[in-house]
Amino acid sequence: MPDYMDLSARLKFAPKEGRIWLDNMRMMMLHATSLGALRNEMIESLGVDKARALLTRMGYVSGAKDAELALKLRSGADFFDVFSVGPQLHSLEGIVNVEPIRLDADTNKGHFYGEFLWKDSIEDEVHIERYGLGADPVCWMQIGYASGYTSVFMGRPVVFKEVECRAMGHSNCRIVGKPISEWSDIEEELAFMQPQAFANAQTIRSAQNPSEHVHVPEGSPVNSQFQEKLSANMVGASAAFNVACHMLDKVAQTDATVLFLGESGVGKEMFARTLKQISKRADQPYVAVNCAAIPENLLEAELFGVEKGAYTGAVEPRAGRFERADTGTIFLDEIGTLSLSAQGKLLRVLQEHQIERVGSKKTQDIDIRVIAATNADLQAEVKAGRFRQDLYFRLNVFPIHIPPLRDRKADIPLLMNHFLLKYSQKYDKSIAGFTSRAIDGFLNYDWPGNIRELENLVERGVILAPNDGAIDLSHLFTCGEDFSNALLGLGKDGNLNFQPDQGLCQSGEHSNNYRDIAEHIIDRNVSLDELEQQILEAAVEKADGNLSAAARSLGITRPQLAYRLKKTDISG
Repeated sequence: MPDYMDLSARLKFAPKEGRIWLDNMRMMMLHATSLGALRNEMIESLGVDKARALLTRMGYVSGAKDAELALKLRSGADFFDVFSVGPQLHSLEGIVNVEPIRLDADTNKGHFYGEFLWKDSIEDEVHIERYGLGADPVCWMQIGYASGYTSVFMGRPVVFKEVECRAMGHSNCRIVGKPISEWSDIEEELAFMQPQAFANAQTIRSAQNPSEHVHVPEGSPVNSQFQEKLSANMVGASAAFNVACHMLDKVAQTDATVLFLGESGVGKEMFARTLKQISKRADQPYVAVNCAAIPENLLEAELFGVEKGAYTGAVEPRAGRFERADTGTIFLDEIGTLSLSAQGKLLRVLQEHQIERVGSKKTQDIDIRVIAATNADLQAEVKAGRFRQDLYFRLNVFPIHIPPLRDRKADIPLLMNHFLLKYSQKYDKSIAGFTSRAIDGFLNYDWPGNIRELENLVERGVILAPNDGAIDLSHLFTCGEDFSNALLGLGKDGNLNFQPDQGLCQSGEHSNNYRDIAEHIIDRNVSLDELEQQILEAAVEKADGNLSAAARSLGITRPQLAYRLKKTDISG
């Protein structure tokens, strides 16, 4: 294992403020007995299965978060050194002593095999103290952590299984991790991926069933069925995703109006379709309406229908969206774009449960479940006078907020794998996976377009990547995205090397990246000495003067760093 100094330097205690920090993440110390009491309470009140699933999901989120820290702390180091951050943090945090047995990974090919020994696990200790030895492994948070941590590294779902456990009478715990597709007996371990039965269901089935990976031509019936299955799949593992799924499950069997809130592209329409599928109206009509796409002068006819002769061109009667959704569900997307006049007409329908076609004097009763969605702040719109307060209160019965993807980074590996599978099938290509640079790019990008943008980039990557190859950064951020990566860095030999930003907009072949970046630097009249000095200063400052930690962050040795500091007259 690498030296711990770069990690311990990130752990800060601020007793006067009542805070402990690991890098920029707030931490806390917890008595082992308190952890044991929490586990015991969960097991007794929820049952073993639910307690296990909940604690495993908790560990998954923690592992995914630490993977982001690892990629930042040891950027430029080899895979083993960077990956070791997770096991070392587990030791540093007093959870378990980790001893690697075997680690074999290739991100380009999507291959991973990891085997580790866990010694003196705190979860074992508190469980054995209360329940003694048993027949099942009990390191639930730790196994979730390992799965979440590795999934982020690999850019695809990797699941660890505890094959030996001290709580089962073994001398130590032993875990084995592989991609989902390489396991055949991990149903219990996959429980953490499903906060509800509808979450990640198709992803798990596809990963475990090799027959679903067979390449079929685009447009064939088999491919169409496969695409339809994937399109209806809810994908995620973050805490925010799990909360939204729990909220969805709570309201599903009622007829309450649901309002989905969130930025464009976060998956509001997917949540709406899933809500319909798990509701008691699942077998009834589902009609989706994009309120922003209907012209104002046609809105009333589109929503409520029209009688023959109601206006020029109305040569026959036509049912509106509400009428077609009768006994089922209507989804009103982008509802914040409706004019005040249209809002008033919609409010009347929601209040009276009746519609009246344009050109008709007859009302028709409707039995309908309403789901609405918006990326606008409706409370602010109400205050500004652009949205009716009475309609807002009518819609805001059961709001569900879906956070942006930048706040749900634990979801990214699952989404990457989901869309890779989808578009590999669609374009009949065999793509091995993502390069480490591509994975790092996905994790460091802000995703202003959220899941929709991620899907577009993966589709682009599948198209551009060579068959049987891996998707690289140059296949993703090809032009226009606000993505920046380090232009220069120190290599292991201590020299300043170009590290091309593959995401820069390119007009020529990818092989011209070095020339493009050289011109980019020259245009700014920045010398290599100036750039090197700035990199060294930033590294030493970020490491709080710790030269070993600074050297680690730059991927060089401490003597190499000391030499370059002396050369540039920077004191550390």
